Amino acid sequence: MEAATTSGETIIRLERVDAGYPGRTILKDVSFDVRRGEIFVLLGGSGCGKSTILKHMIGLNPVLGGKLTLAGREWTRRTRAQLCRAIGVMYQSGALFGSMTCLENVLLPLEEFSRLGRKARRERALSLLADVELADAADKLPSEISGGMRKRVAIARAMALEPEVVFLDEPSAGLDPITSFALDELILRLRREKGMTFVVVTHELPSIFKIADRCAMFDKARQGLIALGTPAALRDTSKDAFVQQFFRRGTSNGQ
Repeated sequence: MEAATTSGETIIRLERVDAGYPGRTILKDVSFDVRRGEIFVLLGGSGCGKSTILKHMIGLNPVLGGKLTLAGREWTRRTRAQLCRAIGVMYQSGALFGSMTCLENVLLPLEEFSRLGRKARRERALSLLADVELADAADKLPSEISGGMRKRVAIARAMALEPEVVFLDEPSAGLDPITSFALDELILRLRREKGMTFVVVTHELPSIFKIADRCAMFDKARQGLIALGTPAALRDTSKDAFVQQFFRRGTSNGQ
């Protein structure tokens, strides 16, 4: 994996967060920081709470307890509208609008939230598509491109408003190994060239070892954060049986 290019500055902080939904707590007492310029991965088994934590981190659901801050500001009902503009999200399916072209999908947040003129919005959207190597797909509908390409368009849209953090929900899900590898390379290039911060939910070991600076691992049975660190450190030094099983599954060397 590339050397991390983090600044050391905390961009996201969770302090003793209880995660879940009204009447149902899934994770308890979760604390960790994400640093600016970092690729930070949320991982664990099915139903462990990583997607729930993601929903709190992007402001979809309020935390049940504790404190969650983005760039020093706490997520509250009062700050939600402003903080939502400081993040970009790529959902697992891409969530593109099927009746809109790729260019129109990327243009949408610019038209809704930016003060750029029409020409400048179009130029920025085309530049974003070029950043994800899809300039020639601008006029195509999502149904006319592959699943991997749709995810690239979704990443371009997530970057439209120059967010502080981009969240990627299972970016490799449903992709073949070659396409998944190319998407990992794209994430690394965007971090390298633009200094972007990514928070990624995934359970794919090749992607974890390729892109992650650090990981936070959750466990359903224990309802909490059970490991925090680099993928190699968790694989090589953790004494937790579940962590070892996760990182060493399927291969002799864990990679």
